[in-house]
Amino acid sequence: MQTIKAAVCHAHGSPLVIEDINIAAPGHGEIEVTLDAVAICHSDISYADGAWGGTLPAVYGHEAAGTVTALGAGVTGLAAGDAVVVTLIRACGTCRTCAGGRPTNCETPFDTAAGPLSTTAGGRLDQAMACGAFAEKVVVQANQAVAIPSEMSRTAACLLSCGVITGVGAVVNAANLRAGEDVVVIGAGGVGLNAIQGARIAGARRIVAVDMTEEKLDIARQFGATDGVLATAARPWRDAFRAMGKGADAVIVTVGAIPAYEQAPRYLGRAGRAIMVGMPHSGAMASYEPVMMAATGQAMIGSKMGDVVIQRDIPWMIDLYRQGRLKLDELISGTWKLDQINEAIADTRTGAAKRNVIVFDRG
Repeated sequence: MQTIKAAVCHAHGSPLVIEDINIAAPGHGEIEVTLDAVAICHSDISYADGAWGGTLPAVYGHEAAGTVTALGAGVTGLAAGDAVVVTLIRACGTCRTCAGGRPTNCETPFDTAAGPLSTTAGGRLDQAMACGAFAEKVVVQANQAVAIPSEMSRTAACLLSCGVITGVGAVVNAANLRAGEDVVVIGAGGVGLNAIQGARIAGARRIVAVDMTEEKLDIARQFGATDGVLATAARPWRDAFRAMGKGADAVIVTVGAIPAYEQAPRYLGRAGRAIMVGMPHSGAMASYEPVMMAATGQAMIGSKMGDVVIQRDIPWMIDLYRQGRLKLDELISGTWKLDQINEAIADTRTGAAKRNVIVFDRG
């Protein structure tokens, strides 16, 4: 049992508290990773706000990169000293969905409150999202990690753990986009910019970004959007139609805003599909006119974490990054220390940041 620093949530909606916690040694099939960087995702903020419930106290954080510093029994393919990214995708590998190639929807439950974390007094401490990476170290299942080149910036690499794979994967895996198709991406934040990148990489003809400000649309163009539409327009889908000359083949909803979900089908052309990525708060409801979707052969598809297989997709994305075809460094808005995490969260809430990253000082 080691004692480490972590940012702990004691009450939903309250600032996180930097304090000492205990972390157990890795068990069978697990690894310990000493972290160099962890990005702040809107999902962490939503959990901390109580949007989806959860056990408290808890340690959030799930977009991490660092170095393997200990291994439990039975771990293969990784060694102490390996640089890795750490994800929240804890997959058993044998359930129906894992065996069917959908490990992001693993059906095997994991009690995060009975994980490797505990308070210094020995009380239960939730390892939120099976990761708990707002901390100096994590202990996770080995298959939640993927080795990365040792020289790769950990600050850039940690983005591959969630925001990048979710956005790119939503286009490539969930929408199954073909070259020459037209895409609308609603929301030009961290996930949305990566959906735009995914559409560019997949060979989309037109990529229309939809957001609330011209500043966000300008950033979207830097990542590959061919056109920008203000969501504040009376009928923004009409502006998108004019840009494409028709309805979209795929609409990627990357924000958890109900108006975005209700408007998404309006952007679609015949046989188009809307990919639902952004996560509204529990209990929030959207309404549709289903006859229109049925009559035009449209589809609505949920996508969790880009439907990725991390051992397949993250190495591919790293190669794209090394070629200069996938932007990672450009996604980083700012770097912060662990004791600045509440400031970094406040900055992320403004919507102006692409990704804020907590960088750990090992000195």
